[in-house]
Amino acid sequence: MNLLVTGAAGFIGSAYVRMLLGDGPAAGPGITRITVLDKLTYAGSPDNLDLADARLRFVRGDICDAGLVDALTAGADQVVHFAAESHVDRSIEAAADFVRTNVLGTQTLLDAAVRHGVDRFVHVSTDEVYGSVETGARAETDPLAPSSPYAASKASSDLVALAYHRTHGLDVRVTRCTNNYGPRQFPEKIIPLFVTNLLDGREVPLYGDGRNRRDWLHVEDHCLGVDLARAQGRPGEVYNLGGGTELTNRRLTDLLLAACGAPADLVRYVEDRKGHDLRYAVRDDKARAELGYRPRHGLERGLAETVEWYRRNRDWWEPLRRRGAAARAGR
Repeated sequence: MNLLVTGAAGFIGSAYVRMLLGDGPAAGPGITRITVLDKLTYAGSPDNLDLADARLRFVRGDICDAGLVDALTAGADQVVHFAAESHVDRSIEAAADFVRTNVLGTQTLLDAAVRHGVDRFVHVSTDEVYGSVETGARAETDPLAPSSPYAASKASSDLVALAYHRTHGLDVRVTRCTNNYGPRQFPEKIIPLFVTNLLDGREVPLYGDGRNRRDWLHVEDHCLGVDLARAQGRPGEVYNLGGGTELTNRRLTDLLLAACGAPADLVRYVEDRKGHDLRYAVRDDKARAELGYRPRHGLERGLAETVEWYRRNRDWWEPLRRRGAAARAGR
C-alpha cells in the first residue's frame, strides 16, 4: 500500500512516519511506500526523517499546488493529512497564511483524493476547534466554537473534509488531539520553548496568571491514535484523542523548572494572548471503545524524557530557534 503523508517533516507528521517505518509493535503493516509532501517552512526539517529508507520518498512542495498534489495523489492508496500552520500566536499576526494552508490546502488535497479514488483520507485536527471549555469535556458531536484564527481555520478544514464524505462519498476520518509534546517539537510551543530557554538560563514568558489549563498528549500516543483511526476507524467519523493529564500552565512550568534544574525566578509573567482560551478538554471514550486507543506515556516520565532529549540534541534545536527568530523578524 502506498501512503501520502502531508506535513511529515514537522513535529507530529515525522513522528508518524518514523513510527510506521520502524520495527516496533506500532509499525504500519502492509505499507510498502510512503510519500512525504512538505513545504519545509521554518518549522519543518528533512532531518526529522530517515531519507535513506528505500520505502520513503520526500517531495518538497505546497499542498495548495494543485498540479503537484494531483500527481502525488494519483499514486496513493490513502492520504494522512498533517500539513498545517499551527501556531496560535502567528495566526493572530498573519491569519491569511492559516486560511490559505489549512482551508484551501485541505480542499486541494480532497479534490485530488476524489478525482483519483483514494481509499481513505485521514484529516488530523485539534481540540482547539471546540473553543474554551468551562466544565466537563467536549464530545465529537458538540458544536465547534473556535476562538483564534488558527482554530477557526482548522474547524473550517474539518467541516470541508466531512462535507467531501457526505457529498462525494470519500472515506474521510477526522482526529482531534489535545496538546502534544515530545522530542523534535519546534521551539515556539510552550514546552520546547520553555525547555530550551531554561537549559540556556533564559527567562520563560508565562501568559497572564498561568491558570490556563491544557490536557497533554505525548506525540507517539497521538500518532498511534491517528493510525488506529486510519486502520480501524469508520468513514465520516470524528475521533477525539486525549492524553488524560490536565495541568495549568503554571503547574506545567513548575514541572519544567524542576526537570531542567532551573530557578523559579526565571519565570516572567507577560500580557495574556488575545482570545486566550482558558481550558481545553475532550472526551476520548469513542476512540477508546471503537479503536482500542490508550495513551502509553505518563506525563512525568514523558516530560523527563523530553527534557533529556533537548538537553542532548542542541545541534537540532539551536539552528531552528535562530530560524524561527528570523522568520518572526521578517513579518
